[in-house]
Amino acid sequence: MTDTRKAPRWKPDVLGGQFEQLTLPLKPDVEGEVVATLVRYNAMRPLDLRTLPADGADVLYVHGWSDYFFQTHLAEYWRSMGARFYALDLRKYGRSLRAHQTPGFVDDLSIYDEDIEAALDAMGHSAPKPGPKVDTGTRRPLILMGHSTGGLTLSLWAARHHGRVRALVLNSPWLEFQARGIGREVIAPAVVLGAKVAPRAPLPTVDLGFYTRTVSKKFDGEWDYNSEWRPQRGFPIHPAWLKAVLRGHGTIAGGVDIGAPVLSIMSARSTISLVWSDAMLSTDSVLVVDDIAVRSLRLSASVTVERIDGAIHDVVLSAEPVRDAAFSAMTRWLRGYLPR
Repeated sequence: MTDTRKAPRWKPDVLGGQFEQLTLPLKPDVEGEVVATLVRYNAMRPLDLRTLPADGADVLYVHGWSDYFFQTHLAEYWRSMGARFYALDLRKYGRSLRAHQTPGFVDDLSIYDEDIEAALDAMGHSAPKPGPKVDTGTRRPLILMGHSTGGLTLSLWAARHHGRVRALVLNSPWLEFQARGIGREVIAPAVVLGAKVAPRAPLPTVDLGFYTRTVSKKFDGEWDYNSEWRPQRGFPIHPAWLKAVLRGHGTIAGGVDIGAPVLSIMSARSTISLVWSDAMLSTDSVLVVDDIAVRSLRLSASVTVERIDGAIHDVVLSAEPVRDAAFSAMTRWLRGYLPR
């Protein structure tokens, strides 16, 4: 019998140019239809006879909370390193968000395994099948890159799928609660109770819009993006989602091993305040970077921490000299630690 199923169809992406997107159907949940969206960058490999630091690799990038992929210069950087670049808008974020859905909501971070596997399958990195090993012809190294909550999600995924990843690059990963482990333990009982009684109840807003002020071209930043997909004060948070994040933090605090080298890149300093400060334009105004640096060391036997002076929370959205320094640090690390 002939298989009449149509192959997934790539179409032009909202970013235009050489970007395309692919809708990845997922299993419906209680809110109905669920999809993820894979974005790829189709630029040719640089005309360079030298071996580039990430030659032949595939990169999958995952965004943070209340976010989506729009950082075209990040795709250009990875292509200049010789890699093929993909980005994933997780379910209920960005390109994948539908009107009937609670933005960003899941009650377990492992739910994203389905999104990630669907993306990897479309990239040619399907999960190994049980039984005798079969040569699939795939030889391209897989590099994962995650920002903030995406960094937490990918770290947990890589630990559960030991050996699938050649390297992990983290951009200000949210690996610990802002009030540290003690604060996490203090609020956990109330969060667990709230997740049981009213899992989707909105919690008090903690985002005052300061981080958006450092990023958006409408304020003091230099970036244009879809403000419905990346709202000024973030999406509402809910007890069941926060419980899932705190559980992830606890897992990282206990130590995991992703079985591959890790680069964790972040700002040199944090400015956590209830009032605006110009210092937020050159520091992380979302996470406590000292705690993130410490927690990064729990991910693998080989971890490099790079502290970038002047960086904001999303390091690659910092001022141009700062992000250039970040890309230089990434390039040095790739040359030294990406296994051939």
